[in-house]
Amino acid sequence: MTDGVRRAGVIGDPVSHSRSPAMHNAAFAHHGIAAVYERWHTPAAELPARVAQLRDGRYLGANVTLPHKLAVLELLDRVDAQAALIGAVNTIVRDEDGALCGYNTDAPAVVATLEAAGLQLDAARVVLLGASGAARAAAFALASAGVPSLVVVNRTLERAEGLLADVLATLESDPFMCAVASDDPALAEVLHEATLVINATSLGWQVAETPLAAELIPPAALVFDMVYRETQLLRDAAQRGARTLDGLDMLIRQAALAFAYWTGVAPPLAVMRAAVTAV
Repeated sequence: MTDGVRRAGVIGDPVSHSRSPAMHNAAFAHHGIAAVYERWHTPAAELPARVAQLRDGRYLGANVTLPHKLAVLELLDRVDAQAALIGAVNTIVRDEDGALCGYNTDAPAVVATLEAAGLQLDAARVVLLGASGAARAAAFALASAGVPSLVVVNRTLERAEGLLADVLATLESDPFMCAVASDDPALAEVLHEATLVINATSLGWQVAETPLAAELIPPAALVFDMVYRETQLLRDAAQRGARTLDGLDMLIRQAALAFAYWTGVAPPLAVMRAAVTAV
């Protein structure tokens, strides 16, 4: 690495699919910042050592992806209030003194992405698939945006219930919220009423994977998959007549916020979008 060049990267397992280097390296080049963004494959056992490396002055910070968004919290010196509330971090910033601070840029990116797609969140009946870090960010963001109905679907019912309990504890209003196990026969009725279905699970990175049987997809809903490519879920949704949205816009928006945290300069959204769509 050339002297004076700072480093940033994405921490996860796996990360080989990540398009983040294209976005961030284009943004660094646009602003003339001497920095490089890399993929850092990090199994769980190596997470503490990887995070500790970020204290070195050569690093700007990191993005955090599956499966580390929750586990990373205990390795940081400070956690932003919103990230602490959500209980998940997807962006680490190294301060000048070497301290590490965690942020969650997924939450504002979810809301901005759905609003840009024309969805009226204060009237949306949401079914959220998953209860991990990305799902937590979405649940808190949607609740704060005033959705009147939120159902969390997860293989482990207790985890979904815990997420909703955490969300409800932060609200003054009393929207309809409930948890449903992914194998519960009641899921079909819940989905029938949905106007927005969000996949916040990792199911979809493999070609044939899907978190939802095609016949359960409501044709009148917007189906938003956080996986940033066409997935089986989105193909099935389109065949059912539903509107579809992949996770690319959310990826760009959360990355832009992280870039601003690391550099203190305005993210070049158009440059980042062009770079990631060219990959």
